Amino acid sequence: MSQSLQLDTLWYTRCPVPTGLGIAIQKGWLKEAFHVQKTEIKSLRESNDQAVRESHFDHTLQNSVRHGGNIPAIWARSVGRETRVIGLSWADEVQLILTLPNSGIKNVKDLKGKKFGLPKWEKVKIDFARAQAIRGLENALKLEGLEVSDVELIDYVVDGSYSDSPAIQAAGTQLFGGSRRAGGRNAELVGLLRGEVDAIFLKGAHAVEQAYQFGLHTVIDTGSHPDPLIRANNGTPRTLTVDQNLIENHFDSTVGLLNQVIRAEEWAWTHPDETRRFLAHETNSSEYWITQAYGNDAHLRLKTDLSDISIRALQDFTDFLWRWKFIPNQVNVLEWIDVRPFEAVEKHKSVA
Repeated sequence: MSQSLQLDTLWYTRCPVPTGLGIAIQKGWLKEAFHVQKTEIKSLRESNDQAVRESHFDHTLQNSVRHGGNIPAIWARSVGRETRVIGLSWADEVQLILTLPNSGIKNVKDLKGKKFGLPKWEKVKIDFARAQAIRGLENALKLEGLEVSDVELIDYVVDGSYSDSPAIQAAGTQLFGGSRRAGGRNAELVGLLRGEVDAIFLKGAHAVEQAYQFGLHTVIDTGSHPDPLIRANNGTPRTLTVDQNLIENHFDSTVGLLNQVIRAEEWAWTHPDETRRFLAHETNSSEYWITQAYGNDAHLRLKTDLSDISIRALQDFTDFLWRWKFIPNQVNVLEWIDVRPFEAVEKHKSVA
């Protein structure tokens, strides 16, 4: 990589979900690529400084890259953070509305008039857990001509913030939220089991595992619906974002990190077993639940690009966040995207 300015440190962060960045980090490729240019890479989620850790959600740290759920990235852009989207990845996952088996709720229509449990993180800048749950609920209800106002929303207030403590490393697996978040993550699930509410929303590997463990009934999985706009949520598509300083002053480094993300994804396509193990580490789950949540072809679902459907779905979801007042200002996705790094990677691949 050649560049006009020396990049001393690249800060990285990703969510505990399937991403090319996560695999590139686990395989050591990101570190190797940047070692050549004497750039140190650091995990901001493992920092002892809460302000640094909080950048996973508010994108304030200079020379940083983030790959994961799109809600924090959208919020940061909405409040004026100078960031750019350089790629979008779409790995469909289960998005479940769950009830107790004896609730009498068998389908979406049966949710009318029922109590729906929602997390409410009161001390965070952007409550992505609540936003993704409402999105899943709204999309499910509108398939049957219903609205969120047709159910009773019950809040489960969670104390603390997402970045109260550093991420915990254990045997290659990282617990991203720290101890306090882990303790408050499933307050609404506890409420469902106690009979306080009639239904909740959960997604991903832990959702299918918990549904199985507690014998819960799946009312609907919006993550498997044929319409991509119904599937569009916090994780579909996931945003790969960088801060403006990185892309403007260290453009070659930006291209280099995107290249490593795409390299990791292309490696995954031909290494299904190893990829499942990597994803299990990323999600703090097992390989079995990875297949249940992301499909037997989870390795093939890792692909970062700037496809039209991903852009359209991200705009649709952004509009949802604005309509529900999760973000203070509207975001134009096309203006947020910088296509130059992706074009540079594609050009290099065509020449090679």
